Amino acid sequence: MSERRAKPVLLVTGLSGAGKSTALKTLEDIGWETVDNFPIRLVERLLETPPSTSLGDSDPPLALGFDSRTRGFEPHKLIKRVKRLQKKRDYLISTLFLDCAGGELERRYGETRRRHPLALDRPAKEGIALERTVLDPFRRWADHVIDTTDLTANDLQREIRQQFTLDKDAVTTITLTSFGFSRGIPNNIDLLFDVRFLANPFWNPELKLKTGLDAEVAEYIAKDPAYHEAIEKILDMLKFLLPRYQESGKAYVNIGIGCTGGRHRSVHVAEQLSKDLRASGFSPNVLHRNLASRPMEALESMQKLNGDRGI
Repeated sequence: MSERRAKPVLLVTGLSGAGKSTALKTLEDIGWETVDNFPIRLVERLLETPPSTSLGDSDPPLALGFDSRTRGFEPHKLIKRVKRLQKKRDYLISTLFLDCAGGELERRYGETRRRHPLALDRPAKEGIALERTVLDPFRRWADHVIDTTDLTANDLQREIRQQFTLDKDAVTTITLTSFGFSRGIPNNIDLLFDVRFLANPFWNPELKLKTGLDAEVAEYIAKDPAYHEAIEKILDMLKFLLPRYQESGKAYVNIGIGCTGGRHRSVHVAEQLSKDLRASGFSPNVLHRNLASRPMEALESMQKLNGDRGI
């Protein structure tokens, strides 16, 4: 019988306005179960509660957010409670403290026009100073300290992902979707490429009823003088952008490839880009939204007319 792995539990605290909400949201995005401002006296009971059945068979790591506003918050008592829990082999408990310079916190409160929780009828500066004193035991005891004084929200998200992503091999999900502009643009597209400038197989009687998955259609499109250079430039852009999306923690990247009807050019280009991306080490999915749609001669004719007019 294999030994049960200790469950990671991260206590997230820090100065109000230093980024706790952003940290917890990011942890949730990377697979942690998060609970904010949970009553301290109930922590042990929470840890003993089985995971929700909606989470399947997994028991995700747990992040608990708390600060000076949390009911029952007394740093010294909480530290003693945590030390007692750390002796149990069932949990791997660590603490993250979010710090920030007082002047920057004052600026943030000034911009948001919110009142500091410990200075509802006094200047924010006084509340910040009081809270820093109250939380000092936790800052000195914390396993991880992140100073957000000079960090943007995106910077903090990146820092959280780098330090607390448990699955270091997790990659961005890439999806290439071919579609027809005549039937509307998909609403979840991050990057869109319009390939209506390529030669249209629709106007070849022998190819009209075929699709971009057929070799004859692919050969016809590839003969367009602009084809190879266009594919190369699009591929170069994707190879430049996709690693940066991965680095920034973007979970999904949806790439749209559009032509008029969504059956010929966009289908072939999506397939070709998918093949080239796989050769470059990526693992894209491919969807053809309008592959099974019937040819729409009226719309193709309208596009041809507009093209002839320079529209």
